[in-house]
Amino acid sequence: MNITIGELIGNFILVAGSFLLLLVLIKKFAWGNITSIFEERAKKISDDIDRAEEARKQAEEMAQKREEELAGSRKEASTILENAKETADKNKATILADAAAEAGRLKEKAKQEVAQSKVEALTSLKGEVADLSVELASKILAQELDEEGHSQLIDRYIDKLGDA
Repeated sequence: MNITIGELIGNFILVAGSFLLLLVLIKKFAWGNITSIFEERAKKISDDIDRAEEARKQAEEMAQKREEELAGSRKEASTILENAKETADKNKATILADAAAEAGRLKEKAKQEVAQSKVEALTSLKGEVADLSVELASKILAQELDEEGHSQLIDRYIDKLGDA
């Protein structure tokens, strides 16, 4: 295998020419498609990164908003509890005042009933005492009194009982 320098240079030129022709053909027909595929891929990756960043920001905003709403809800719950406590205290005071008023009213009613019972008892007792006095007096005097004398005797005896 004797290869001469001429053949070697010829082969080199042929291979180099074929390579250059291949590069020109690739550049003319395929290079635009290949670079556009790479550019589309790079653009897609860039868009995905941008969307991921935007989604992260939205998630952070939503988390912040949720925290603010939660804080507002806690404050509202605290306000509701305070209002409920105030209402309960007012109701307690009202109930206690009503109970005290009712107790005073019942106590006054009981005093009035006792006084009424006392008056009724005294009236009944005066009547019975009067009857007994007349009976006793008639036995003592052994005589019957007329109606006017009877009334005077009862009145004097009642007056003496009232003073005692």
